[in-house]
Amino acid sequence: MTSSSSPPLALVTGGTRGIGAGAALALAEAGYQVLATGLTEDEVAATPAHAAIRHARLDVTSDAEVAAIVAGCERIDALVNCAGMIQRGGKEFEIEAFRLTVEVNLTGSMRMCLAAKDKLAASKGAIVNTASMLTFHGSAYAPGYAASKGGVGQLTKSLAAAWAPDGIRVNAVAPGWIATELTRPLVEDAARSAPILSRTPMNRWGEPGDVGGAVLFLLSDAARFITGAILPVDGGYLAV
Repeated sequence: MTSSSSPPLALVTGGTRGIGAGAALALAEAGYQVLATGLTEDEVAATPAHAAIRHARLDVTSDAEVAAIVAGCERIDALVNCAGMIQRGGKEFEIEAFRLTVEVNLTGSMRMCLAAKDKLAASKGAIVNTASMLTFHGSAYAPGYAASKGGVGQLTKSLAAAWAPDGIRVNAVAPGWIATELTRPLVEDAARSAPILSRTPMNRWGEPGDVGGAVLFLLSDAARFITGAILPVDGGYLAV
């Protein structure tokens, strides 16, 4: 967080639900003014109001929309890229679904980083991207998602190296199994949840706030000498 007298501003894409909403709330409670975006007007309208969080619609695959939302921010102290998608039912083995998954998860993150760079350099701000367990290993069911998240890991390291002279730190969180609306069917199905919990040393599902705390740390002065890191937030899932 910066030492300016005005509250720092965090732009959180995908911040209207799930992990993104957890990050937006953690930042708001830490004193940031937050601009949290969602893909549709319905998503934005359905998001609970918070005094420190403003909500807006944004499609991270649109150059024009990304440029407009960044231009509308007087300053940007933190960028958190949480907008993402996963195609289910084997669709990622179809080239258009594969392409769209990569476009949202990987290219969308790069698009946001490029658009916000100058304002982040001015504030000596920081970026946190959203990687995944699939940044570290593959998936027989979601090749597009795994490829995009592998790319997010390498993008994070590359921008960290490239933008350190500008005073911009770039890190990523790699969430494990987090209880959200997307994963609710798994959480509520004991037979499907059991192998996930048995593989997770902490023996529980993560919460969006668990990831939000890690995001807050990586943006804070406590992490001022950390850049290019990918921080697993997975209850130990990758450790075994």
